[in-house]
Amino acid sequence: MLIRQQAFGGQEKMLKGNLHCHTARSDGDFSAEEVIKNYVDGGFDFLCLSDHYIYNYDNFGNQPITIIPGMEYDCDDQEEWGAPIHSFHIVCIGPSEKDGNGFRQDEVTPAGKAKTQEELQPYLDDIHRKKNLTILAHPHWSSTPTREIENIQGLTAMEIWNSGAAYWHDMDTDAIYWDELLTRGHRIYGVATDDAHGNPVFCKGWIRVRAENNINSILEAIREGRFYSSCGPEIYDFYVEDNYAVLECSPVAKIRMHRNLHPNYLERKEGITSVRFHLGKCPETIRYIRMSVVDAEGRCAWTNPIWLND
Repeated sequence: MLIRQQAFGGQEKMLKGNLHCHTARSDGDFSAEEVIKNYVDGGFDFLCLSDHYIYNYDNFGNQPITIIPGMEYDCDDQEEWGAPIHSFHIVCIGPSEKDGNGFRQDEVTPAGKAKTQEELQPYLDDIHRKKNLTILAHPHWSSTPTREIENIQGLTAMEIWNSGAAYWHDMDTDAIYWDELLTRGHRIYGVATDDAHGNPVFCKGWIRVRAENNINSILEAIREGRFYSSCGPEIYDFYVEDNYAVLECSPVAKIRMHRNLHPNYLERKEGITSVRFHLGKCPETIRYIRMSVVDAEGRCAWTNPIWLND
């Protein structure tokens, strides 16, 4: 029996996109037109201008890229911006207004106040009622360990790589919180973003989505997990067949298989492009496997999970 991760095996193009960045409309260094041009020049197919509090649909300058409607919603427990003690930041992405999105262009949604995940939940419920998907941003930077996010309901995904947090703070780089949630049975996908407010992190983190290049198809693919994440390498296939996990990718220095919080299976070899890991007799306590790769420059890519023992 073959089980292929949803991102692979279809006929659609693997689109490149970023769901989290900022412009001068909130706290970014560049105008919306300049930010979009950075991603067009970087070969991106789609982009969300996820400015803090302010919702956006517009493609400023009518540039050749699909703009995913969205914003970053902040719900903080802190005295002042820039000194986080504990925070929940949520990237919201949704359909067009004509397809039922409950937010308006330029609608400002003031920051919420939540000290706990239970206090956060009503804010998320309102966002979901407005037909937006929600993605938990930079959980490490936000000082929210797994025990403080594991009861949140309705999240589609969480950031497993955030270039801004990685560059400025060496945080949110390799998904340990994600593995903890997956091990506890949560069905949540992992996304890489760059969270760029300016240089030098523009275009340094993205997802590759198997979809048609339009808003609804991209959102559906994200909702269904038809994507992988990267800050460099490419992944071409990931499946389980005849008790082997198989991955194919661009040349990298190592390939890792993650399963619960057990020690990784690891293949290390210069220029390696594929691996077959034998699963053995997979105990029922193993909920999932996922793969990650690391190239010679230390850049990573991550598959979403294949869930086992369903």
